[in-house]
Amino acid sequence: MNYPQLSTERSLFITFEGIEGSGKSTQARRLADHLNRYTIPLIFTLEPGGTFIGKSIRKILLDSQNTHLSPLAELLLYTADRAQHVKEVIEPALKQGKLVVCDRFMDATEVYQGYVRGQDMELITILNEKATYGIQPDITFLLDCPVEVGLERAIKRNKTDNQEGQDRFEREEKAFHEAVRKGYLSLAGKNSDRFIIVDATLQQDPLEERIFEEIRPFIEDLSIYRNKRS
Repeated sequence: MNYPQLSTERSLFITFEGIEGSGKSTQARRLADHLNRYTIPLIFTLEPGGTFIGKSIRKILLDSQNTHLSPLAELLLYTADRAQHVKEVIEPALKQGKLVVCDRFMDATEVYQGYVRGQDMELITILNEKATYGIQPDITFLLDCPVEVGLERAIKRNKTDNQEGQDRFEREEKAFHEAVRKGYLSLAGKNSDRFIIVDATLQQDPLEERIFEEIRPFIEDLSIYRNKRS
């Protein structure tokens, strides 16, 4: 992989994607914790719900009672969440030289609302361009695993955490999740310059190490850079 060069205007932007239950949220947080051992300032964030306004949008989007939510309304809600998130959290952090680790970003919209829900891809491209203000991830980790594995994990997680409103997508038919996985793999193939596909069936510790090894060269260079500036 060709690692991105340190920008003079902003730091590194890393995103995590994957099907429900792939473990992307856990690994995104683990990477952020791992990076805290270095001298690099960073933030961990997520979509939807990375802002005060976004939390209200997230509740609508993930509430299992909202089965009547139309695909277009879903798309526009995700776009609104992203526009606020980028302007309020991501863009300022990157400009301040902070590394950003984000659990889901624009690729999720292209896959879920475009590839699977069937919304117009051209419209999604336009909305993503507007909502991201031109900011794209430098590295995107795609945690890939069989749908059966992901759904089993998701169901177990929801029962353990007892989190209300977290299962609207998990309740979709298996074919929906198969389409999501296929969509992500297709998108990764088209954007191989920034996508890194990792085996999400690995145990958490070796998977964390696998992910960190992919960015270690850049992180070490960035740490040296930070130390020289301090």
